[in-house]
Amino acid sequence: MPTEADGLVALVVDDEAPALSELSYLLAQDDRIAEVLTASSGTAALQMLDTREVDVVFSDISMPGLDGMALARVVARFVERPQIVFVTAHDKHAVDAFALAATDYVMKPVRAQRLSEAVRRVVAAHADRSGMAAASESSSPAVEDETIPVELGGVTRFIARSQIRFAQAHGDYARLHTDEGSHLVRIPLSVLEERWGEHGFVRIHRSTLVALPHVTEVRMDRGRCTVLVGEVFLQVSRRHTKELRDTLLRRPR
Repeated sequence: MPTEADGLVALVVDDEAPALSELSYLLAQDDRIAEVLTASSGTAALQMLDTREVDVVFSDISMPGLDGMALARVVARFVERPQIVFVTAHDKHAVDAFALAATDYVMKPVRAQRLSEAVRRVVAAHADRSGMAAASESSSPAVEDETIPVELGGVTRFIARSQIRFAQAHGDYARLHTDEGSHLVRIPLSVLEERWGEHGFVRIHRSTLVALPHVTEVRMDRGRCTVLVGEVFLQVSRRHTKELRDTLLRRPR
């Protein structure tokens, strides 16, 4: 794995030559990027990844053949997988990008300042992966508050993970509850549990995931446990009651 001094190796994937050239040029101007590789298709990108070590893939989504989403799904199976940053003219894939654990989602036309922010997120995530969070920018927190794309009235907006009080399963979807309301996202609750477990989210029921920082009260009544989250009482299954109480007792006060 490269060090901060080495810089990152980036692979740019786009079937449109002007877009490929522009993004490659902008990345090459960034001191945090040591080398920029290019591929004009998803298939060519996989061939490149088979022969070169790459830290981050900046990929278009709408491409003939193996598109950006399909490429990301293949990359997700890699043992040492590079980060994915989608660069696209459409925001309709933002929720799917989140499900694929993309580091960022940059809209075209690409602005240099926005691309620089994407690189910063890649560097921070890379340092965290390597156990060297201190090597990232001193102004950046060790743990970044993840943003989740949600669709509302045909418009994609972003909410912070820290805003979410609890999440409930709805088949292959999950409903995220915040102070301002709720949002249905196309992500299974099991995926959220795996990704957010280290950030204080715990399962209290087969259909409910709760953020511990938002739990203000635990009640026991005739062997049944409920927790107060905001103004909502949530049922805790018998299976998860002891684990939840032990977790709350260990929580720093």
